[in-house]
Amino acid sequence: MPKVRTQVTARVHKEVARQGILFNKDFGQHILKNPLIIQNMVEKAALRPTDVILEVGPGTGNMTIKLLEKAKKVIAYEVDPRLVAELQKRVQGTLYQPKLEIMVGDVLKSDLPFFDLCVANIPYQISSPLVFKLLLHRPLFRCAVLMFQREFAERLVAKPGDKLYCRLSINTQLLARVDMLMKVGKNNFKPPPKVESNVVRIEPRNPSPPINYQEWDSLTRIAFLRKNKTLSAAFKQNTVTTMLEKNYKIHCSLNNKVFPDNFDIKQLADHILKKTKAENKRARTMDIPDFIKLLHAFNAEGVHFA
Repeated sequence: MPKVRTQVTARVHKEVARQGILFNKDFGQHILKNPLIIQNMVEKAALRPTDVILEVGPGTGNMTIKLLEKAKKVIAYEVDPRLVAELQKRVQGTLYQPKLEIMVGDVLKSDLPFFDLCVANIPYQISSPLVFKLLLHRPLFRCAVLMFQREFAERLVAKPGDKLYCRLSINTQLLARVDMLMKVGKNNFKPPPKVESNVVRIEPRNPSPPINYQEWDSLTRIAFLRKNKTLSAAFKQNTVTTMLEKNYKIHCSLNNKVFPDNFDIKQLADHILKKTKAENKRARTMDIPDFIKLLHAFNAEGVHFA
């Protein structure tokens, strides 16, 4: 096995050097070159020989080869045809070739296949949409070990009252347990990015919380639009009241209820906020149980967010 690994590694670096491939910043291409960090990420994922691994942005395949050594199969999404060609050459004629499936294209526009784990140094500009694409994917995967820009990673684990606590924090933590694994300096990449990085482990909550995620997402969007303002102020915005009134009419129609002539959504929202003692609360200090209580209170009165 070590002999195959050495030949494969040498082949790709010679080929990349010969062709003078310039990494595309539009694709967020910063190749992780430190083998110790790659090895550490793979070990933290605790791969099993029966696992199917999803990798996003495999680049020249430094991580891919390590995953192929331990897993049953690796499904790698790569948007750059040049790197797809390099990755194919790297495994051609090796024991790894039948275990690697390369998907050419944008992972965000693709229907994800079944996978057990996701391990990747992902392009940083797709961090947020990719996290939620993974967490809303079914069936649930076991865990993901992912490299992110440091500030993004810190937002994922931020708690109520923290400076970086935001909608990303609470939405992610509703669906998963998130742990910081390690810091990674910019010099571990080629070319070096402008920011420092962190590796994070994301483990989906299983079973998933019994909540309509679309409604939850819409509620937290309203609350965190101005996270330092009170919820009472947030629910007085015209765009919010218009949306809630429209949804209330739909609720009445679906449940054969007469829409009241004197209906005032602002008054109803204010009543619910006072009933839950949330009118003076601010999103930046609220935790998951606070928002669950609020969502259930609105829904109980026929007010929906999606």
